[in-house]
Amino acid sequence: MAPATDWNAMSDEAFREAFRDLVARRLPAELRFMRKQRPLFDEVSVWYHALAEEGWLAPVWPVEHGGMGLTPAKHMIYVEEWGRLGCPRIPDHGLGLIGPLLLEHGTEEQKAHYLPRILTGEHVWCQGYSEPNSGSDLASLRTAAVRDGDVFVVNGQKIWTTLAHCANWIFALVRTSRDEKVRQKGITVLLIDMTTPGVRVRPIANLRGETDFCEVFFDDVRVPVANVVGEIDQGWDVAKSVLGHERIFLGATTRPEIAIERLEKLARARGAFDDPAFLSRYAKHRLDIYDLGSAFERFAKVLRDGGELGADVSMLKIFTTELYQRITEETLMLAGEDARFFDDIEAGNDEVDAMNLFLDSRAPAIFGGSNEIQKNILAKAVLRLPS
Repeated sequence: MAPATDWNAMSDEAFREAFRDLVARRLPAELRFMRKQRPLFDEVSVWYHALAEEGWLAPVWPVEHGGMGLTPAKHMIYVEEWGRLGCPRIPDHGLGLIGPLLLEHGTEEQKAHYLPRILTGEHVWCQGYSEPNSGSDLASLRTAAVRDGDVFVVNGQKIWTTLAHCANWIFALVRTSRDEKVRQKGITVLLIDMTTPGVRVRPIANLRGETDFCEVFFDDVRVPVANVVGEIDQGWDVAKSVLGHERIFLGATTRPEIAIERLEKLARARGAFDDPAFLSRYAKHRLDIYDLGSAFERFAKVLRDGGELGADVSMLKIFTTELYQRITEETLMLAGEDARFFDDIEAGNDEVDAMNLFLDSRAPAIFGGSNEIQKNILAKAVLRLPS
C-alpha cells in the first residue's frame, strides 16, 4: 500500500496529472476502452491490485481505513478522468457500496475484518437486493431470515445479481419480521459468505451470450447474527443510506460520448455526413450531449460546494440513458444488416460494435432504479403532483 498523500491539497490540474501518470504506468493497454461493460474480477485484477498498491483504489473512503479521503470535488475529477482515459470498470460493489455501508453503520469489528479484505481483493462482493416480482418494488422482498439462537437461517432467492458468479460475499436485504404494517419495516441487511452450504448461483445469459447477471438461491443458509449491519428490522434505512449519490454518476456523459464517437466513425466511413437528414439528427444528438454535460456540471457543483443532492438529480439518469439509447439506435440504422450480434463493422481503420452498443443501451434505463421510477420521483418530489 502506498503511503498516504494529501490529495485534496493538490490543485485540480495536479490531481488530474497524477491520475494520468498512474494510468500510463500501471494500466495495461489492452484493458483501456474495453467494450465489455462489466468485466469479471479476474479480467481486471491487475488494474484492481495496481490501484490498491498505489493508494488509488478507494477514493472516498477515509484515509485511516486505506482510502484517499477525497472531497466531492476531487472525487468528481477522479470519475471524469477514469472515463476519459478509458479505464475499465472494476467489480466495485465492495468499494462503492459495502465499504460505505460499513463505514457508516458497521461495528468496529466488522470494519476491521471486512474493509482490509476488500482492498486486497480477497473479498469480492455482490449485491442481493432484487427478487422475482420485487425489483423496483423492493419493499415487497420475500427472502426470509429466521433467527435460530446466534444464527439466522436464510431461505429465498435473489435475481439480476450482478457478477454473483465471481463474488465470494453478498450483502443481502432479508425479511426478518412479517408483523410490520409498513413493508419497509422488518427488513435487515445481512452479510453472507457465498461459500456457506446452501448458497447456489446460476448465471443468466443475455442476448450476447454474456453472463453479467445471476440468480442466487438460499436454502437453509446459516448466517451468524454478528453479520447483521445496523439494527435488526431496520435494514431499509441502512440500505438506502449508501445510495444517495449514485444517480449523479449514473447520469454522467460517459456512455453517450462513447456511443457518439462510434457513430461518427461509422458515419465517416459510409459517407453519411453527406446526407442532410442524417446530419440534422447527428447534430441533435451532439447538442443533447452538450446539454447533458451542462446539467451534470450543475449537480456536480452542488457536491463540490459541500451541498446535498435533491430528488431532481433523477433527471440526469433519465436524460443520459434515453440519449444513449437514441444514439445507439441511430448507429444500428446506419449499420443496417451488417449489425450482427457478434460482428464488428469495419469503419475505415477502425471497427464499430453497433449491435453490442445497442444491446448494452437497454440495461441502464432499468438498473439503479428504472426510468419509470425516476419519473415518479420527479413527479412527486419535484413537481408535487398527486399520487
